[in-house]
Amino acid sequence: MTATVPPDALGRRVSCGTDYGTVRYVGSVSRTSGIWLGVEWDDPQRGKHDGCYEGTQYFKCRHPKGGSFIRPNKANFGVDFLTAVKDRYGLNDKQDIQYGTENTVVFGTKTVEFVGMDSVAEQQRQLNKLVDISVRECAVSHAGQTEEISRTCANMRHINLSKNLLSSWETVIDIASQVQNLETLNVSENKMKFPSTTTSISSAFSKLKILALNQTEITWTEVLLCAQGWPALEELYLSCNNITVLERPDNVLKTLKLLDLSDNQLLDGNQLHLIAHLPRLEQLILRNTGISSIHFPDAGFGCKTKMFPSLKRLAINDNKISQWSSINELDKLPSLRSLQCNNNPLMDTEKNPETLIQLIIAKISQLEVLNNCEILPAERRGAELDYRKIFGNDWLEAGGHWDPEKNKPSEEFLAAHPRYPSLCLKYGAPEEGELKGRQPLTLKNQLLTLTIKCPEKPEQKPVEKKLPESMTIQKVKGLLYRLFKIPGSELKLSYESSKLEGKEVELDNDLKPLQFYSIESGDCVLVRW
Repeated sequence: MTATVPPDALGRRVSCGTDYGTVRYVGSVSRTSGIWLGVEWDDPQRGKHDGCYEGTQYFKCRHPKGGSFIRPNKANFGVDFLTAVKDRYGLNDKQDIQYGTENTVVFGTKTVEFVGMDSVAEQQRQLNKLVDISVRECAVSHAGQTEEISRTCANMRHINLSKNLLSSWETVIDIASQVQNLETLNVSENKMKFPSTTTSISSAFSKLKILALNQTEITWTEVLLCAQGWPALEELYLSCNNITVLERPDNVLKTLKLLDLSDNQLLDGNQLHLIAHLPRLEQLILRNTGISSIHFPDAGFGCKTKMFPSLKRLAINDNKISQWSSINELDKLPSLRSLQCNNNPLMDTEKNPETLIQLIIAKISQLEVLNNCEILPAERRGAELDYRKIFGNDWLEAGGHWDPEKNKPSEEFLAAHPRYPSLCLKYGAPEEGELKGRQPLTLKNQLLTLTIKCPEKPEQKPVEKKLPESMTIQKVKGLLYRLFKIPGSELKLSYESSKLEGKEVELDNDLKPLQFYSIESGDCVLVRW
């Protein structure tokens, strides 16, 4: 069986079964008959060579075994957008809608389920009523006939075009330019060619608010070139694109509120300075970007930076941050309210995870949510008071004093504890008598191994925790809030001694430490609400 090869086949995206690739060669191959396609596969394991066959280099691949030859009839060059939509929703000129069960509509031969949308059946009667369209993995490769989309799907606002056969950004423009009110566009998992020089600005994305370009191999330079055509963009998703260096946006992305750069190995933390002046950026996702430090050089100890003026939510989990200095720097961000920082080497520096959480809370003054857990006012107060006492002796040794005239802590101390002066203003400076006999860190106090049970909630399995004997009941409730998502004010605690079976002692004073109640390792804390 022979197949017609499109005249523009070179560089086109194709699929063969479940595999995707890019055509790098069209023509004959020595000692064979007919036309072959040389394909560089997305998954190198699908290939056999690097484009070199029997000593002749027909094309080049990034991977030494990323390429192979296939016959044109084995390659799927894709379909136009409307064909994919009609196939996805089972609609064409000869088919009528039938009504299925309560939450389903039968389009032609296909049953499409619409969860929680009771009236959607009527709305889906014609293509031009569709607002939210998904043609993920439908082999879309081109727009189709001019203006056909705008005539047929006039009300589309949200389009999912992920994992198709789109070969270039120009094709995306061809489709989007026919959608008058496009607000959301997902073209992730399409390895496309993007413009490398300034081109005429299309009005196709004039109303676009959300754009996903994950796994498209776009560079930051290309992002900035295309961004000239995104005047209203609010959310931009760019994960898994091998972006290593950033550049300062020049008169673009001014409306951006969310930027996701996760799973791109950035050269270093200083790359962030280049995007630090996006005026409306509220959320920055930097998960697994390889950064090892964060620094805002324009602001000194206890001062706020002019960088990231609107940033409220920051995700830096799964990185290489190992120094507390980076956490200190985050207190310079004027609007920061939420932080995700799990899975960094820093998180292994303290044996007791509760101590670690307390230190982060005390170091970042305006933080309201840490690792997706709300910080209660009582928890913040406890963390700050503890921090003030824990490092009180260090403060005194560094030149700190309760008398303001004699209070001259060293630069080294202020660099390590930039919030300490403000905590002294908030709660009063610690006096020598207050600090006598106190061990330098609570985590060095004796740890109690306790079993935590919910006697009235049998579905909750008992949990074993190691807690410092100096931990107050108030802080224990903060820990339990994170475990059970029940506010501390609603929790009633008691404990059973392993030595006095059946006797239950109420833990009724939030300000008292565990050792006040003579709790020992092996005892059981009972939680009720």
